[in-house]
Formats: sequence, C-alpha cells, structure tokens
Amino acid sequence: EFFEDDKRYYIVTEICKGGELFDEILARGKFGEKDAAVLIKQVLSCINYCHGSKIVHRDLKPENILLEQNKEFDQIKIIDFGTSLVYDPDKKLDEKLGTPYYIAPEVLKKSYGPKCDIWSIGVIVYILLSGIPPFNGKDDQAIMKAVSKGKFSFTDACWSKVSEQAKDFITQLLTLDQEKRPSAAEALKHPWVTELSKIEVDESLTLGALGNLKSFKAESTMKQATYAFIAAQLLSKGEKDNLAKVFRAFDTNGDGKLSMEEIKTGYLEHYGKVMSDEEVEKMFSAVDTDNSGFIDYSEFVVAAMNERTLITNERLAAAFKMFDKDGSGIISSDEIKEVLGFGNDLTADAVDKIVKEVDKNGDGEISFEEFVTMMKKFVD
Repeated sequence: EFFEDDKRYYIVTEICKGGELFDEILARGKFGEKDAAVLIKQVLSCINYCHGSKIVHRDLKPENILLEQNKEFDQIKIIDFGTSLVYDPDKKLDEKLGTPYYIAPEVLKKSYGPKCDIWSIGVIVYILLSGIPPFNGKDDQAIMKAVSKGKFSFTDACWSKVSEQAKDFITQLLTLDQEKRPSAAEALKHPWVTELSKIEVDESLTLGALGNLKSFKAESTMKQATYAFIAAQLLSKGEKDNLAKVFRAFDTNGDGKLSMEEIKTGYLEHYGKVMSDEEVEKMFSAVDTDNSGFIDYSEFVVAAMNERTLITNERLAAAFKMFDKDGSGIISSDEIKEVLGFGNDLTADAVDKIVKEVDKNGDGEISFEEFVTMMKKFVD
C-alpha cells in the first residue's frame, strides 16, 4: 500500500525478517553452489523483469538483497532503488555512481546501459562462492582501478572445489565489454543456473493452482477489483508463499510473467495432458485482466487461489469496507469511482454499468448483501 500527506509518500512493503544477504555471507563465509544458484536465479529474474520495464538498478550489492526468515533463497527482495531510473535503450547513461566493489567498468567510463547490473551480479556470485571480492585494493580508488582493468582469477585455494560451470558463469557475467556481456534473460539460460536452481514444489499445490486457473472467472469489473484487493492485502504469508513457488516453477524463463507456452508446458508436465490453444486462450481471457498477453504474478495469485478460500465472510467484509469509504454500510457510485478510478479514466457510464451489474434492487447503491451475492455467484 501507499499513503501520502502534505510532505511525504509512505510505501508499505512486505516484511522481510531474514536480514541482508551481506550478513548471511559474513555468517557463512561462503555459499554452496546449490544455494548460490537458487538465489542468483531470483536476482536475475528480478533484474530481467526490471530491464524488461526499462528500469536499471545501478547499485546491486548484497546489502540491497533481503532474505526471508526461513533462509530459503528462492524468495528474496531487491531494495534501495534510489539510484535506479527508467532508461532509453538508444542512449548511454553517463552518471558515475554505485559501490566500488560492485561498480561496472563502463560506469567508471561514464558510458553504460542496463548491463552494468549484470556485472554487479557477477561480482556477487564471485563473493558468494569464495567469500572474497574479485577486485580489491587498499582504498576505493585502488578498488576502482582494479575494476577498470577487469582482471580477476580463480587461483585462490577456495576455488579448487568450485565447478567449471560456475566459473564459466562468473566469467561471462564479468565480461569487460558490455556489448558482449549476456543480458539477464541470457544469463538465466546458463546451465549453472538452470541445472542447480530447480525448486521442488508440492504436486498437490501445483495441480490445485492449475485447476483453479482453468476454472477461474470474474464476470464483473468490481469482482476483479475485489479479488485483487483480497489477494494483495488479505492473504496470509503462507498462502502467498505457496503460490509464489508454483508461479516461479512455471516461469521457466524467469521474466516474472507467464506466457501461454509456459502454461501449456506446466499443464502437460503436471497433468500429463495437452491443453488446446482454445483452452489456453479461454483461460487467458479470464485471468489476464490487463490484456497484456501474459499472466503476471498478481493476476496469477488471484486466479490460482481456490475461490471458496478466497471469499470467506471475513475477507468479504474487509473488501466491502475498502469500497465503503465513508462507513455508511452501502457503496455509492462516487466511492466506486474513487476506488476503481485510480490509474483509470472511468466515465460516468462505466461507473453506472458497474453499479447495475451488482445493484439488484435498483436503488443505485450496493449493499453488503448485494456485494456478497455478486462475489459468491458461480462459486461452487
């Protein structure tokens, strides 16, 4: 959520109790390859999603990666987007900023693009597997001089037990020429990532999510908005975490969204049946509410939840209050416009249509009973 007053915006994010990756490295000394690959797949997936939205982070480092309390590295949060920006793919960036150990050589030359993030990830992998930085020096100037040269080695004794695949992966990410360095999408396809980062997902959870996706339907705009609110605000962390695991298992290219092909592959893998193009298109028309051609994480959580679980009386009461801004016990046209109009240009006709879909007694307002009837319609 976010709130604002006269001076500030307040952004409320999910709680992360596992601390910084930096502290975990200090505690462990170094990581095993399996844990490192699982974690780095998540970092790359996040950055792939950012770069796909033309956002470059510019200060990736272990201090800016937060872990969950259970220390399962398939769930992380990247923070501190203070130096990030929306970039133009046709123009080079020229601001020199970042943290010496992790800064890319092209940033020091003040001519760079989004692949500066990939270099930083390469440095993080090197540190994860060895406990030491690839570029070092007695002070910041000396470190940045070493970064500019881009020369690193695997001669330290700690590398003797690290696989050649891991070393190849690091070498590719730390390619001095940014044009030859892989993108996040390309790095996600490296065998070290694909082979070591597989996550075991409860089969019953997967089958349940797929079944719910296939049968999902939100007939009205208001129902879609209510589902989205419940999924974003009222699901327990455990419910969300389980669905997130299934989502990531399906998201084979790690771009943070599910394509029709990924859904078909997942369905075949778990049900042993081929989903026809017609079935997939029908599913997408119900689930892909923003018509992007993909199912994003928010849409997936809404549709993959069991509807009966999603719309308990307690959750419906909380969702109703979200619409009923003045606490009068009814939802007015103005309140619908205020809630659903955020980021959308809702016309009076569109609001009127939404009210009529739900308002069964024709008084121009929506009571709690009418709201519940709408939400429970067609739910088995």
